[in-house]
Amino acid sequence: MLPISKAEQCYKPAHNRFLKPAIENFFKTELPKAFGPDIRCFLADRLIKIFNANNRDINSIKPGQVLWNAVHKDTKSGAPNMKLVSVVLALINDDDITKLENGLKMPEHRQNVVARMLEEAFSQDALLSMRDIGLLLCTSSSYASYMRKVYEAKHNATLPHPGNMQDVGNCITHKYQIIYKCVVEKKSPLKVARETNHSMKAVDRYLRDFNCVKTLYLDDKDKHYIHFVTKISLRVIDQYIDIINQYVKGLEVAL
Repeated sequence: MLPISKAEQCYKPAHNRFLKPAIENFFKTELPKAFGPDIRCFLADRLIKIFNANNRDINSIKPGQVLWNAVHKDTKSGAPNMKLVSVVLALINDDDITKLENGLKMPEHRQNVVARMLEEAFSQDALLSMRDIGLLLCTSSSYASYMRKVYEAKHNATLPHPGNMQDVGNCITHKYQIIYKCVVEKKSPLKVARETNHSMKAVDRYLRDFNCVKTLYLDDKDKHYIHFVTKISLRVIDQYIDIINQYVKGLEVAL
Protein backbone atom coordinates (compact mmCIF):
# COMPACT_ATOMS: atom_id res chain seq x y z
CA MET A 1 0.00 0.00 0.00
CA LEU A 2 1.43 3.35 -1.01
CA PRO A 3 1.98 5.84 1.80
CA ILE A 4 -0.44 8.77 1.97
CA SER A 5 1.21 12.08 1.19
CA LYS A 6 0.96 14.97 3.58
CA ALA A 7 -1.00 16.95 0.99
CA GLU A 8 -3.55 14.17 0.54
CA GLN A 9 -3.79 13.70 4.29
CA CYS A 10 -4.39 17.40 4.71
CA TYR A 11 -6.84 18.11 1.90
CA LYS A 12 -8.71 14.86 1.16
CA PRO A 13 -11.21 15.26 4.06
CA ALA A 14 -12.22 18.64 2.60
CA HIS A 15 -14.12 16.77 -0.15
CA ASN A 16 -16.81 16.08 2.42
CA ARG A 17 -17.65 19.78 2.46
CA PHE A 18 -19.37 19.29 -0.92
CA LEU A 19 -22.75 17.75 -1.58
CA LYS A 20 -21.93 14.63 -3.60
CA PRO A 21 -19.14 13.33 -1.32
CA ALA A 22 -21.36 14.10 1.70
CA ILE A 23 -24.14 11.92 0.25
CA GLU A 24 -21.70 9.14 -0.58
CA ASN A 25 -20.26 9.33 2.92
CA PHE A 26 -23.78 9.14 4.39
CA PHE A 27 -24.43 5.83 2.58
CA LYS A 28 -20.98 4.57 3.55
CA THR A 29 -21.58 5.38 7.23
CA GLU A 30 -25.26 4.52 7.65
CA LEU A 31 -25.52 1.60 5.19
CA PRO A 32 -21.98 0.22 5.01
CA LYS A 33 -22.99 -3.26 3.80
CA ALA A 34 -25.71 -2.18 1.36
CA PHE A 35 -23.78 -0.37 -1.37
CA GLY A 36 -20.32 -0.41 -2.87
CA PRO A 37 -18.49 2.75 -4.00
CA ASP A 38 -19.87 2.66 -7.57
CA ILE A 39 -23.49 2.39 -6.41
CA ARG A 40 -22.93 5.12 -3.80
CA CYS A 41 -21.59 7.37 -6.56
CA PHE A 42 -24.56 6.57 -8.84
CA LEU A 43 -27.12 7.20 -6.08
CA ALA A 44 -25.47 10.47 -5.13
CA ASP A 45 -25.66 11.69 -8.74
CA ARG A 46 -29.35 10.74 -8.99
CA LEU A 47 -30.24 12.42 -5.69
CA ILE A 48 -28.46 15.61 -6.72
CA LYS A 49 -30.32 15.55 -10.05
CA ILE A 50 -33.68 15.25 -8.25
CA PHE A 51 -32.67 18.00 -5.82
CA ASN A 52 -31.67 20.39 -8.61
CA ALA A 53 -34.87 19.72 -10.55
CA ASN A 54 -36.95 20.64 -7.52
CA ASN A 55 -35.00 23.66 -6.35
CA ARG A 56 -35.06 26.56 -8.78
CA ASP A 57 -33.03 29.69 -8.35
CA ILE A 58 -35.25 32.07 -6.38
CA ASN A 59 -34.56 34.73 -9.00
CA SER A 60 -36.19 32.55 -11.68
CA ILE A 61 -39.53 32.52 -9.82
CA LYS A 62 -41.51 35.73 -10.24
CA PRO A 63 -44.03 37.09 -7.74
CA GLY A 64 -47.33 35.25 -8.24
CA GLN A 65 -45.70 32.12 -9.65
CA VAL A 66 -45.51 28.70 -8.01
CA LEU A 67 -43.24 25.70 -8.55
CA TRP A 68 -45.15 22.43 -8.98
CA ASN A 69 -44.27 18.84 -9.85
CA ALA A 70 -46.53 17.59 -12.64
CA VAL A 71 -46.65 14.35 -14.63
CA HIS A 72 -44.63 14.39 -17.85
CA LYS A 73 -46.93 14.55 -20.87
CA ASP A 74 -45.61 11.23 -22.20
CA THR A 75 -46.37 9.26 -19.03
CA LYS A 76 -49.57 8.61 -17.13
CA SER A 77 -50.21 9.36 -13.47
CA GLY A 78 -49.83 6.22 -11.40
CA ALA A 79 -47.72 4.44 -14.02
CA PRO A 80 -44.90 2.28 -12.55
CA ASN A 81 -42.23 4.49 -14.12
CA MET A 82 -44.11 7.76 -13.80
CA LYS A 83 -41.92 10.74 -14.69
CA LEU A 84 -42.44 14.07 -12.97
CA VAL A 85 -41.48 17.49 -14.32
CA SER A 86 -40.97 20.63 -12.25
CA VAL A 87 -43.01 23.41 -13.82
CA VAL A 88 -43.42 27.08 -13.04
CA LEU A 89 -47.06 28.24 -13.08
CA ALA A 90 -48.52 31.73 -12.77
CA LEU A 91 -51.30 31.89 -10.17
CA ILE A 92 -51.58 35.65 -10.58
CA ASN A 93 -49.79 38.27 -12.66
CA ASP A 94 -49.95 41.98 -13.31
CA ASP A 95 -52.25 41.52 -16.31
CA ASP A 96 -54.75 39.71 -14.09
CA ILE A 97 -54.80 42.61 -11.65
CA THR A 98 -55.46 45.06 -14.49
CA LYS A 99 -58.36 42.97 -15.80
CA LEU A 100 -59.89 42.70 -12.32
CA GLU A 101 -59.39 46.43 -11.88
CA ASN A 102 -61.33 46.97 -15.12
CA GLY A 103 -64.27 44.92 -13.89
CA LEU A 104 -63.50 41.30 -14.82
CA LYS A 105 -65.65 39.05 -12.64
CA MET A 106 -63.94 36.55 -10.36
CA PRO A 107 -65.51 33.40 -11.94
CA GLU A 108 -64.15 34.36 -15.37
CA HIS A 109 -60.80 35.23 -13.82
CA ARG A 110 -60.60 31.74 -12.28
CA GLN A 111 -61.41 30.16 -15.64
CA ASN A 112 -58.62 32.18 -17.28
CA VAL A 113 -56.15 31.08 -14.58
CA VAL A 114 -57.08 27.41 -15.06
CA ALA A 115 -56.56 27.72 -18.82
CA ARG A 116 -53.25 29.53 -18.41
CA MET A 117 -51.84 26.97 -15.97
CA LEU A 118 -52.82 24.06 -18.22
CA GLU A 119 -51.14 25.74 -21.19
CA GLU A 120 -48.06 26.70 -19.17
CA ALA A 121 -47.60 23.15 -17.90
CA PHE A 122 -47.99 21.70 -21.40
CA SER A 123 -45.42 24.14 -22.79
CA GLN A 124 -43.02 22.71 -20.17
CA ASP A 125 -43.72 19.10 -21.27
CA ALA A 126 -46.15 18.34 -18.46
CA LEU A 127 -49.88 17.81 -17.96
CA LEU A 128 -51.84 19.10 -14.99
CA SER A 129 -54.71 16.97 -13.75
CA MET A 130 -57.87 18.50 -12.33
CA ARG A 131 -56.64 17.35 -8.93
CA ASP A 132 -53.48 19.42 -9.47
CA ILE A 133 -55.58 22.46 -10.40
CA GLY A 134 -57.86 21.90 -7.41
CA LEU A 135 -54.95 21.73 -4.99
CA LEU A 136 -53.29 24.82 -6.43
CA LEU A 137 -56.50 26.86 -6.36
CA CYS A 138 -57.78 25.41 -3.05
CA THR A 139 -60.93 24.00 -4.62
CA SER A 140 -62.33 20.58 -5.56
CA SER A 141 -61.28 18.60 -8.63
CA SER A 142 -64.87 18.66 -9.90
CA TYR A 143 -65.05 22.46 -9.72
CA ALA A 144 -61.66 22.72 -11.45
CA SER A 145 -63.04 20.51 -14.21
CA TYR A 146 -66.17 22.68 -14.42
CA MET A 147 -64.08 25.85 -14.83
CA ARG A 148 -62.02 24.19 -17.56
CA LYS A 149 -65.13 23.09 -19.46
CA VAL A 150 -66.72 26.54 -19.24
CA TYR A 151 -63.55 28.13 -20.62
CA GLU A 152 -63.33 25.58 -23.46
CA ALA A 153 -66.98 26.14 -24.44
CA LYS A 154 -66.67 29.92 -24.26
CA HIS A 155 -63.49 30.07 -26.34
CA ASN A 156 -64.12 27.02 -28.58
CA ALA A 157 -60.78 25.69 -27.42
CA THR A 158 -59.30 22.39 -26.23
CA LEU A 159 -57.04 22.70 -23.22
CA PRO A 160 -54.32 20.09 -22.66
CA HIS A 161 -54.92 17.79 -19.68
CA PRO A 162 -54.66 14.02 -19.05
CA GLY A 163 -58.33 13.44 -19.80
CA ASN A 164 -58.06 14.43 -23.45
CA MET A 165 -54.33 14.09 -24.17
CA GLN A 166 -53.97 10.62 -22.66
CA ASP A 167 -57.59 9.39 -22.87
CA VAL A 168 -57.86 9.19 -19.07
CA GLY A 169 -61.15 9.18 -17.17
CA ASN A 170 -64.55 9.86 -18.71
CA CYS A 171 -63.48 12.63 -21.06
CA ILE A 172 -64.09 12.46 -24.77
CA THR A 173 -60.75 11.37 -26.13
CA HIS A 174 -58.48 13.83 -27.87
CA LYS A 175 -58.66 11.53 -30.90
CA TYR A 176 -62.45 12.02 -31.04
CA GLN A 177 -62.04 15.79 -30.76
CA ILE A 178 -59.50 15.85 -33.59
CA ILE A 179 -61.60 13.66 -35.89
CA TYR A 180 -64.75 15.65 -35.08
CA LYS A 181 -63.04 18.90 -36.03
CA CYS A 182 -61.68 17.43 -39.28
CA VAL A 183 -64.75 15.44 -40.38
CA VAL A 184 -67.73 17.30 -38.97
CA GLU A 185 -66.46 20.87 -38.71
CA LYS A 186 -64.41 20.33 -41.90
CA LYS A 187 -61.37 22.18 -40.58
CA SER A 188 -57.98 21.64 -42.17
CA PRO A 189 -55.67 19.19 -40.37
CA LEU A 190 -53.15 22.01 -39.90
CA LYS A 191 -55.70 24.20 -38.12
CA VAL A 192 -56.89 21.26 -36.00
CA ALA A 193 -53.30 20.49 -34.99
CA ARG A 194 -52.89 24.06 -33.77
CA GLU A 195 -56.22 24.13 -31.93
CA THR A 196 -55.59 20.85 -30.11
CA ASN A 197 -51.88 21.27 -29.32
CA HIS A 198 -50.93 18.29 -31.52
CA SER A 199 -48.38 17.77 -34.25
CA MET A 200 -49.46 17.36 -37.86
CA LYS A 201 -47.97 13.86 -37.76
CA ALA A 202 -50.31 12.93 -34.88
CA VAL A 203 -53.38 14.39 -36.62
CA ASP A 204 -52.55 12.50 -39.83
CA ARG A 205 -52.17 9.28 -37.85
CA TYR A 206 -55.57 9.72 -36.17
CA LEU A 207 -57.19 10.41 -39.53
CA ARG A 208 -55.67 7.22 -40.95
CA ASP A 209 -56.95 5.26 -37.94
CA PHE A 210 -60.42 6.78 -38.34
CA ASN A 211 -60.49 5.84 -42.01
CA CYS A 212 -59.53 2.26 -41.13
CA VAL A 213 -62.34 2.08 -38.57
CA LYS A 214 -64.79 3.67 -41.02
CA THR A 215 -63.90 1.24 -43.83
CA LEU A 216 -64.27 -1.81 -41.59
CA TYR A 217 -67.41 -0.59 -39.85
CA LEU A 218 -69.17 0.26 -43.12
CA ASP A 219 -68.21 -3.24 -44.23
CA ASP A 220 -70.33 -4.56 -41.31
CA LYS A 221 -67.40 -5.59 -39.12
CA ASP A 222 -68.11 -5.39 -35.37
CA LYS A 223 -65.99 -3.32 -33.01
CA HIS A 224 -64.18 -6.35 -31.54
CA TYR A 225 -63.04 -7.40 -35.00
CA ILE A 226 -61.98 -3.80 -35.71
CA HIS A 227 -60.04 -3.73 -32.45
CA PHE A 228 -58.32 -7.04 -33.30
CA VAL A 229 -57.29 -5.81 -36.75
CA THR A 230 -56.34 -2.20 -35.95
CA LYS A 231 -55.23 -2.49 -32.28
CA ILE A 232 -57.16 0.73 -31.59
CA SER A 233 -58.77 0.77 -28.13
CA LEU A 234 -62.43 -0.19 -27.93
CA ARG A 235 -63.20 3.12 -26.26
CA VAL A 236 -61.80 5.10 -29.18
CA ILE A 237 -63.49 2.77 -31.70
CA ASP A 238 -66.83 3.40 -29.97
CA GLN A 239 -66.34 7.15 -30.30
CA TYR A 240 -65.29 6.86 -33.95
CA ILE A 241 -68.39 4.74 -34.63
CA ASP A 242 -70.49 7.42 -32.97
CA ILE A 243 -69.11 9.98 -35.45
CA ILE A 244 -69.70 7.59 -38.35
CA ASN A 245 -73.31 6.91 -37.32
CA GLN A 246 -74.15 10.56 -36.67
CA TYR A 247 -72.27 12.39 -39.39
CA VAL A 248 -70.79 10.01 -41.98
CA LYS A 249 -73.05 7.03 -42.62
CA GLY A 250 -74.98 7.45 -45.81
CA LEU A 251 -72.86 10.39 -46.87
CA GLU A 252 -69.75 10.53 -49.01
CA VAL A 253 -67.08 12.01 -46.78
CA ALA A 254 -63.64 12.23 -48.31
CA LEU A 255 -60.76 12.91 -46.01
